[in-house]
Amino acid sequence: MLIHPQINPVALQLGPLAIHWYGLTYLAAFGLFMLLGFRRLKHQPYARLAGDTAGKWSKRDVEDILFAGVMGVILGGRIGYCLFYKPAYYASHPLEIFAVWQGGMSFHGGMLGVIVAMVWYAYSRKKPFWQVIDFGVPCVPTGLAAGRIGNFINGELPGRLTDPSLPWGMVFRGYGDAPRHPSQIYQFLLEGLLLFVLLWLYARKERKEGQVAAVFFIGYGVLRFTAEFFREPDAHLGILSLGMSMGQWLCVPMIVGGAWLWLWADKRKARIN
Repeated sequence: MLIHPQINPVALQLGPLAIHWYGLTYLAAFGLFMLLGFRRLKHQPYARLAGDTAGKWSKRDVEDILFAGVMGVILGGRIGYCLFYKPAYYASHPLEIFAVWQGGMSFHGGMLGVIVAMVWYAYSRKKPFWQVIDFGVPCVPTGLAAGRIGNFINGELPGRLTDPSLPWGMVFRGYGDAPRHPSQIYQFLLEGLLLFVLLWLYARKERKEGQVAAVFFIGYGVLRFTAEFFREPDAHLGILSLGMSMGQWLCVPMIVGGAWLWLWADKRKARIN
């Protein structure tokens, strides 16, 4: 049985300026997106379109997509958390919606925010929407992995109780003396590293528009749904109907929608041809 290390959430203190580990993980996520985005430009169809004046793709697109995506993540993640997890509380305390320093971000809300941002980006740059989405999603899982490292450092979002004989069972301070699954590490490995490898390999070959995004939705939905079996549900929500957590319920439309999108993209391409 392991004890979660008491890690100071402040990585570096420079006078009144405090640099938190969680902020550094966000910075790492953005840096990884840029690095992978530049490599993604060498994949088809983006490498072929680099010489097309009308639909040209360049490093500037990577930078602009990142900026739009960051806005979508922050706004969508916060609004999604307020709506999905604590709607009654924030309806009674609307000003606290803006208190992002108190914590509370939803991946599913952030994903919806990014989709809205990409709709705007595709329209403003006159690029096909699914081409834009397909470009970005393979660069996302490493950022998710970085975020889960931040969760682990902060000792937040721990797993469910486990048998003391589990070699990597861990006691998290503030959550009792019984060992729990280090679910942050599970999610780091599943929806972070594993999803990245699978999606990157799939996206290296040119696919029909929308199918790379579809594989992301299906892959994240399945892996997050699986990880939720080991993650402690939110205390104020607990287990919902059919024995599923809120995180699992939010994954269901992702999986179904991803499967529909893959089939739609396949048929749509066939009709165009």
